[in-house]
Amino acid sequence: MNKPMEWMDKPDNTAFFWTRDPEFALPCTGEDAECEAPQKPRAGDLDALLNMYLDTALGFIHAKAGVVRVLLPDEQTLQVISAVGLSGEELEAERIVELACEECGKDSFRLGICVADADFCETRNGSQPHRQFRSVISIPLKSRKAPEILLGVFTLFFDTPQSSSGNAANMAVSFAELLSGLIEHIKSSRETKRAELLMERQTIANEIHDSLAQTLNYARMNTKLLSDAVRNNNGTMAAKYADDIDEALEIGQKAVRALITDFRSEMDPAGLLHALQTLAGQFRRQHAIVLDCMIRIADLDLPLEHEIQVYHIVREALSNIAKHSSASHARLIVDHLCGYYIFAVEDNGIGTFSQVEGHYGIIIMRERAQRIGGEIRVESAKGLGTCVQLFFPEPGTNWRTVHD
Repeated sequence: MNKPMEWMDKPDNTAFFWTRDPEFALPCTGEDAECEAPQKPRAGDLDALLNMYLDTALGFIHAKAGVVRVLLPDEQTLQVISAVGLSGEELEAERIVELACEECGKDSFRLGICVADADFCETRNGSQPHRQFRSVISIPLKSRKAPEILLGVFTLFFDTPQSSSGNAANMAVSFAELLSGLIEHIKSSRETKRAELLMERQTIANEIHDSLAQTLNYARMNTKLLSDAVRNNNGTMAAKYADDIDEALEIGQKAVRALITDFRSEMDPAGLLHALQTLAGQFRRQHAIVLDCMIRIADLDLPLEHEIQVYHIVREALSNIAKHSSASHARLIVDHLCGYYIFAVEDNGIGTFSQVEGHYGIIIMRERAQRIGGEIRVESAKGLGTCVQLFFPEPGTNWRTVHD
């Protein structure tokens, strides 16, 4: 994947640039050989509903095409999440746009409805004009609970001139309100479901804790009996009690490992993307390392198990950077390519990451990746830093039925 890189924030005394993205060596062979081209993640519940509403809006308003863009976490970029009526080439040109408008004003998308000549907007954006369109109407999608929060932008394309006071504009505003409510409803429903699942996991964790306490109490009782048997030179009973203790410790060890790796979770009910942003913020506050968080996915809808394992892998990778890398800069990249979700954590440190199993928590990281059908790859070179990559395929279309 060779995308242009953003300029990194830097300390006052250090100028540093990432020259390129890490190379993602995905398992694309055979019929997957065409995976070099970027692919949109499989449509989830939000995508499907937006497409349905968007198609209805075009019919009522008599627009030729329409897109719904969602604001990316950087709050500067809009990404298409739903589109109807555009060709593949046109959709690619519209896929990513900057929120700021040089001609209409920096906050034009936040202020209200914007009606413009199509050729003017496309010339300003540097893309090829859509010859069949004459005008464009854009309406901000704002949170109903907090109108100052921008969710995205609803854009319609027409083959006739339009005005901000016309019937089409008025109907577009009404549909924008419906789309805003739909986006918030879907995300709120996800948070509620995620919170319920987290509560269930906490209940299971409590049960394991209770079971572990009983196991440890049993081991402690047998330790006293073992001590008495040794003192009385009763080798037979001493061996029996020793075996009982060993068995209890093995059971306790398995329970603790399950508790640590599966059930205790700091996952944010708002979802993985929000949790990773919070994690990045904590990292910046706690360490003198410039961390750039580059999230290139507008909407990420995964099973809770996937979110938990990804979160802990990323946290472990960032912890390794803080403890061992001696880096001045690091970056977290979240992307989608060739049907895989990719999470990369890279630093510009001394590059002494050891591939030896057990070093830097690599065993646990790989176990977590395997639980969600993923892999961990590590690239490290002395003086050139370290890059830890997690990638896993999109969950199947029926994952909700399986996981919920």
